[in-house]
Amino acid sequence: MNSTHRHPWRDLLHLAWPMLIAQVAVVLNGVIDTVMAGRLSPLDLAAIGVGAAIYISVFVAIIGVLLALPPMIAHLQGAGQHAEIGEEVRQTAWLTLGLAVAALALLKNPQPLLALSHLQPAVATKVVAYLDALAWGIPAQLAFRVLYGFSSGIGKPRPIMVLNLIGLALKIPLNIVFMYGALSIPAMGAAGCGIASSLIAWIICLIGWGWCRSEPAYATYAIFSRCSAPHLPRLAAQLRLGLPIGATFLVDVTAFTFMALFIARLGPTASGAHQIAANLTALLYMLPLAIGQAAGILAGQALGRGEPDTARHIGLTGLAMGLGCAVCVSLLLTFGNHAIAALYSHDNEVQQLAAHLLAIVAIYHLADGLQAVMVNLVRGYKKALVPMLIYAVFLWGFGLAGGVMLGLGDQWGPPRGAAGFWIAAVGGLAIAGMLVTAYWWRIATHQASVPAAITP
Repeated sequence: MNSTHRHPWRDLLHLAWPMLIAQVAVVLNGVIDTVMAGRLSPLDLAAIGVGAAIYISVFVAIIGVLLALPPMIAHLQGAGQHAEIGEEVRQTAWLTLGLAVAALALLKNPQPLLALSHLQPAVATKVVAYLDALAWGIPAQLAFRVLYGFSSGIGKPRPIMVLNLIGLALKIPLNIVFMYGALSIPAMGAAGCGIASSLIAWIICLIGWGWCRSEPAYATYAIFSRCSAPHLPRLAAQLRLGLPIGATFLVDVTAFTFMALFIARLGPTASGAHQIAANLTALLYMLPLAIGQAAGILAGQALGRGEPDTARHIGLTGLAMGLGCAVCVSLLLTFGNHAIAALYSHDNEVQQLAAHLLAIVAIYHLADGLQAVMVNLVRGYKKALVPMLIYAVFLWGFGLAGGVMLGLGDQWGPPRGAAGFWIAAVGGLAIAGMLVTAYWWRIATHQASVPAAITP
């Protein structure tokens, strides 16, 4: 019996904590942007809130396709097929080219999405400038995600953690230079924030791949041993898994994006308060996400070794860890919502509304913790289509549509504003999380019942 089967919690922690720090470092960039914009002006805060919602919708859907790489590599790593891992990485590089072109086209033409939010002209102008600056960092962001998928799939997330921490260390100085103006560079507000983010993306991408090429521990995968032409069967296999993952991310994130766009109709105060709640939600999401990704990778490696019982045991351990952490975080939010809101903004109206939303976020995080662990665990089994359908029905059909009715409509009483959107989102996400959990249990139990001699 291997160590993962005896002590899955230890292996999960060993893999999850650097993934957590790496992901928190990324989200803290957004927190820094929000706080610095809030202290600059309400217009810049609203512009970054709406612009970030559009950017994340595009970017997360695009990189979702690349998230097929970690489970595929985890299975190959478990089976000891190292040369195949190098070829998968080379083929994924071809995907990034097409994805980068698509992302640039979308971010350079955000007008259809902006039309939904009925923004004030001054805010809309800042949003367009912010997205234009962010767009030029997309190729570096995607190339870095390939490195992330490779390194995490083989169970070595610490280099990604270090690189993301380097990017975080650069964020405040570069924001000061480009947002507030310094070193003879004029203040550019929200657009300067986008310029800083793009520069950081290129810096850590170049450092990361340069390190990967020179690191002896990665030589066994022979990534740089040759150039590979596009191999259609491999690319098709990646797309069969990656497209549903990308669509799932698109559903998840656009539910938030359209929340932000609809709430923007209520004015800068509501938009700013929602941005604070959404920003903190994204930060807190990193904890169950890291646990879920670690569980998915370890389960994938176990399945690659032909050990489905071990994979199921890892899944149950990850579920218990994720829910335990979610309960603790929710309690902190419940009792600290006013203090947290005060950290983000000096505006009293924004503070009060944000504190009210954070009390709802405390409940939302329980559902978010469940679904984050389980959907990543299911991906470790190379399953993505059913979760995509579940998310589409309950995050769009229940959460977003219900939010419009509760927040802006009067079908069920007076409009509840931004709080109505968050209440509906809690219900939709909770149902989706429970259904994905039931789906994982079904496939995990089925695979564990297959005799070991014929387990793929």
